[in-house]
Amino acid sequence: MAGWTVHTGTAVALPLANVDTDQLIPARFMSAPRSEGYGSFLLHDTRRDEDGALRPDFPLNRHPEANIMITRENFGSGSSREAAVYALIDAGFRAVIAPAFGDIFASNAVNNGLLPARLTPEACAQIEQMLGDGTAQARIDLDQSTLTIGAQDFAFDLDASWRIKLINGWDDIDLTRQHAAQIAQFRNNRSQAAPWAWPGEVD
Repeated sequence: MAGWTVHTGTAVALPLANVDTDQLIPARFMSAPRSEGYGSFLLHDTRRDEDGALRPDFPLNRHPEANIMITRENFGSGSSREAAVYALIDAGFRAVIAPAFGDIFASNAVNNGLLPARLTPEACAQIEQMLGDGTAQARIDLDQSTLTIGAQDFAFDLDASWRIKLINGWDDIDLTRQHAAQIAQFRNNRSQAAPWAWPGEVD
């Protein structure tokens, strides 16, 4: 997975709260192989009418070029399905900006290179108003933890370890590997300090 530090793209507002993972990708699509791409399943039922046709008033249908989403609180709540993140990534999204995220969704997002950036409800509402029914060019800087739209900067919250993982393209295993020397040293010290607790050889 390729890491990134700065992303410039198109921001769109999705004025919906409590978008859960079942909405992001309904369970019936999760049997499809990832190699086929999950982008077409993103918000499949939400963005369609009762006849299955794409709703022309839905933001992602109006602006399929968007790759930065500004949305409302509790995004990615619900079940732990990682496929919800796959659907966003395969649809081209690099970041989701919201006041709060489901914890497991946010962790899955970072491990797959998708930024879940937390802004205050007031800031998200301000950006939503700025975008209206349209889009705007936006710039995200992970080093500075800023989202820039026009001449305005918005500082977002981002855990330090998440920043490292996104910039380097790491998941949890990659992050742990960076401490391999310290882990080996601890093992050696522990085996000497408490040999009685160390597994013996099996005959």
